[in-house]
Amino acid sequence: MTPLDVEAVYEALAETLDAVGDEKQRMFLAKLALLLARDLGDTALVRQRIGEAAKHLEA
Repeated sequence: MTPLDVEAVYEALAETLDAVGDEKQRMFLAKLALLLARDLGDTALVRQRIGEAAKHLEA
């Protein structure tokens, strides 16, 4: 993905998070993560990315 592709994905994600509302954001993100994990098709890599995503979450 190019930086422009990443920006487009970020924009779509931000807009969708706003659209689904606070009460459904967690469910949406869980569903999205599982769908993308299925598309990736590599359990070990998905687990590695989960660990990476959990790091440095401080604002």
